[in-house]
Amino acid sequence: MDKVIEIKSFNFAKRIIKAYRYLTSKKEYILSKQLMRSGTSIGANVVEAQYAISKKEFRNKMSIALKEAAESRYWITLLKNEEFLSEKEANSLLNDLEEIIKILSKIVKNANL
Repeated sequence: MDKVIEIKSFNFAKRIIKAYRYLTSKKEYILSKQLMRSGTSIGANVVEAQYAISKKEFRNKMSIALKEAAESRYWITLLKNEEFLSEKEANSLLNDLEEIIKILSKIVKNANL
């Protein structure tokens, strides 16, 4: 499961970078930068968790990744609401993100056992 989340979060980060480029071409700099930070941070924390020295550190890094995913959901929804992203663009990102959130939630829950 950990490899799946690593791949999915990496691919999501690539999509976020593309979205950031698109948004900045539309002269939207503030919200897009927030999304860029949170959206790329998911995968970074997942990779850090793979090298954790304890189960507690692993759980903490995966929990941070989950929080960054939730924050990314907020920014995408806000960008959609303010019409910087079309409904189709935002929903595509949100669908990928919901899958990531489900996987991370399961990992965090299992790490607590």
